[in-house]
Amino acid sequence: MFLKLALRNIAAYKKRTIVTLLLTTITTGLLVFSTAWMDGSHQTMIKNAVEIYPGHIQITGKDFREKPSFDNLIFEAAIIQEKLSQIDGINYFASRFESFVLFSADEKAVGGMLTGIEPEQEKYLSRLASSLLKGEYLTQGDTNQVYIGHEFAKRLKIDLGDEVAFVGNGADYSFAADNLTVKGIFQTGLYGFDAGSAFIAKKYFDQIMAAENYATHFIVLPKRTEKAEELAVEISRVIGPDYQSASWNQIMADLVKAMQLDSLFGYITLGVIFIVIFFVIMIYTLLTVFARIHEIGILRAIGTTPQQILAMLLLESSLLALISVIIGGLIGGYFAYYFQLNPIVFSGYEEQFKQYGLAVSAMPTAFAPLVIFRDMLVMFVLSVLSTLYPIIKINQYRPVEAMRHV
Repeated sequence: MFLKLALRNIAAYKKRTIVTLLLTTITTGLLVFSTAWMDGSHQTMIKNAVEIYPGHIQITGKDFREKPSFDNLIFEAAIIQEKLSQIDGINYFASRFESFVLFSADEKAVGGMLTGIEPEQEKYLSRLASSLLKGEYLTQGDTNQVYIGHEFAKRLKIDLGDEVAFVGNGADYSFAADNLTVKGIFQTGLYGFDAGSAFIAKKYFDQIMAAENYATHFIVLPKRTEKAEELAVEISRVIGPDYQSASWNQIMADLVKAMQLDSLFGYITLGVIFIVIFFVIMIYTLLTVFARIHEIGILRAIGTTPQQILAMLLLESSLLALISVIIGGLIGGYFAYYFQLNPIVFSGYEEQFKQYGLAVSAMPTAFAPLVIFRDMLVMFVLSVLSTLYPIIKINQYRPVEAMRHV
């Protein structure tokens, strides 16, 4: 009986029904899309930061992370390689050696990071190879060929085939210098990285930097990236106490905390907005319910109890809220899915994005059905709660008072 009455009332009060549906539908759609946009931008930043170069797991000397000096290198890289090859959960791994040096071309001199990499393995561990902008990627047998960031090349005013000199310290603190020829230029999308990084084949790097069998760190790609933290613990157990194994969320703890803090402020902002919307719905419901006081008085006069009135009106609001959040969730979910496949491009805002370490201005949303369902549930609960006070208020009228109300 209550369901029939609720449906009749929803159909009878068309204006109230349409306004309530529109208000809750738009609000739900905006909440779903806003959450997808915020999560998508954060996931993109973290994913880029991890996959472009740092990797999912890093292995270093025990004290290297706290004191990154040549005194705390991995001095037995071959032993680490042997131990890593025995762990089942690892897909690929490779050693690197990073050294800060001074680059110069003509009259221009710029400090940057020169890194020796294993080019063939690096293809699977980072996006260096796939980020090739022009020229060629490195090969294992390259000698004085350098693979340099696009922004770094611009700073040095060099291009393919040009020579760039560097000076720095070898792994034994000896003086190291060489002339390198630009073989390839890459652009990853991380502005700071592209503006200060250059790479050469590690075999040649070891010769000129006296780094044979040395490494600053190893990079490991798990077979299941979501299990990176557990695999890092397993690697630590295998390689022993003289080395550290850390997953990406430990390596990039500052970035993770920054994203979490930004998400927190984002949800606080959304919370304030939806508190305002909650009271808007409540006030509108209060006005529409009070317009039905005479009707409620008649129902009370013919024997309908306050509990039955409460159940009927709550059923009405629940049906309207359910229809609204489903429509709003579908609309918001559609846009979240569409813009995940077709990222939003902020053309003309490249300089602002560079301040956040990004050289690209395309941001996808995150289409996550469980998150969408959570947002729909939140809006459903808020919509029903916003009608509770007006319904309780009208139920306090005595039948005679309600029937005489104009």
